[in-house]
Amino acid sequence: MTEFLKMHGLGNDFIIFDWRRGGVETVSEAAARALADRRRGIGCDQILVIRPSDKADIRMDILNHDGSPSGACGNGTRCVADLVMADDATTALSIETDGAMLRAWRAGDGDIAVDMGPVSTGWADVPLAHEADTLAVPLGIDGLDPAICHSLGNPHAVVFVEDAEAVDLAAIGPMVETSPLFPQRVNFSVVSPLADGGFRMRVWERGVGITMACGSGACAVGVAVARSGRGAASNRIVMDGGAVRIDWDEASRHVVMTGPVAHVARGVLSEAMTALLEGRDDTA
Repeated sequence: MTEFLKMHGLGNDFIIFDWRRGGVETVSEAAARALADRRRGIGCDQILVIRPSDKADIRMDILNHDGSPSGACGNGTRCVADLVMADDATTALSIETDGAMLRAWRAGDGDIAVDMGPVSTGWADVPLAHEADTLAVPLGIDGLDPAICHSLGNPHAVVFVEDAEAVDLAAIGPMVETSPLFPQRVNFSVVSPLADGGFRMRVWERGVGITMACGSGACAVGVAVARSGRGAASNRIVMDGGAVRIDWDEASRHVVMTGPVAHVARGVLSEAMTALLEGRDDTA
């Protein structure tokens, strides 16, 4: 019997396995894709696995919808932090990921904050295929301004536009994600200013597609706003699923995201899905 949880942060949804006391050693790409399938599986943007850590309170592994690994997932981090802090009756947590060591805490009014660590702004850190000014990276797509690029443990490209709603993200997103410019592919966001001083963001996630929200993407947008001089170091970022606050400390290069999370369900996988997850061939 394999238990799972379903949570979301502003519609960015996750299957979570809490394997702090033991579980499957490796989730295969095939199992991840089957679980993430919204018709034949549970359905999610990412799969998150909580494991023990000798460096932090917990370790979190991240798999995208297509089964590929990810080094960062801001909304997922906030969901996992809320879950573990409730279980352990704590208000703060350290989290080991492939991308960075993270800190999360309860920020009041039900919100969870996470320090996503230092943002890397060098072209080789993103990484890009060749040297470029990361404040103005030409994407080679007609009608699209140069991108602001940086890494939060995963690569991001942010383009400011007049109206984010008017961009054909379904067409442009895959072109940017798989461009030879980005050897590890890239998360792509389009952003436009709002009358209230906030910023409207739409996102194409690497290995996922269009999502209602992207935590690391929102962080990338907040940093891009500040780096380009379009706003202050603290900004409200509005996505399809709702808004978060992004605070960037230029001196330390750390970026903090604050926003809500939601619990959806707790369940048990079928025997067939468990067999796939565990790499068993029950048809033999």
